[in-house]
Amino acid sequence: MKALVLAGGAGTRLRPFSYSTPKQLVPVANKPVLFHCLETLRAAGIDEVGIIVSGSGAAVRTAVGDGARFGLDITYIPQEEPRGLAQCVTLAQPFLKDDDFVMYLGDNVFVGGIKESLQAFRENGAVAELVVSKVADPSAYGVVEVDPEGRVTGLQEKPVRPASDLAVTGVYFFTPLIHEAVAGIRPSWRNEWEITDAIQWLVTHGHLVRAHAFTGYWKDTGTVPDLLE
Repeated sequence: MKALVLAGGAGTRLRPFSYSTPKQLVPVANKPVLFHCLETLRAAGIDEVGIIVSGSGAAVRTAVGDGARFGLDITYIPQEEPRGLAQCVTLAQPFLKDDDFVMYLGDNVFVGGIKESLQAFRENGAVAELVVSKVADPSAYGVVEVDPEGRVTGLQEKPVRPASDLAVTGVYFFTPLIHEAVAGIRPSWRNEWEITDAIQWLVTHGHLVRAHAFTGYWKDTGTVPDLLE
């Protein structure tokens, strides 16, 4: 299995910190948040990682290097203009090829790691697995609806009236079928290629998508209040 780490974007919600530093390199517990991500992947047994970077990604490349210090083989994938998470999957397709992969948002912290979620994905036969967590304000996240068996029946992106309190965190597991799903969607009202739309495509076409509840401490550090917390 490969990993696709998203370390691009402008980080506008994290200003003023992100004016001079990519948001993935802002420190959490005296370590760039991206380093937490890479160490989590290695601890899960994944060593082949593609990193989406903005433009040349000079700052990220300088900080991470070739990945040897983390025990990883790093491939950098430039993104000239951020157009959504699903666009990142398209850009990374030459790297991902026909492999299963985990997509990991590089500004997320998962205390306790993702081994349990990875094992569930390998055993449950789903074409996609979303790592989810209950949140107080679902309207700020992608939200999933699930049946009693944990199958995803619907998704909403930052809904005004959320159908559940289960937010999609920064980790997604996919089989190569996600590439067909991404090819089958169109840009959203935000003019972005939404990964939630691609996952909904899988659900609509009768494919098994499952949600796995993360039981550890998870935090998206993309805003100043969340970073401080």
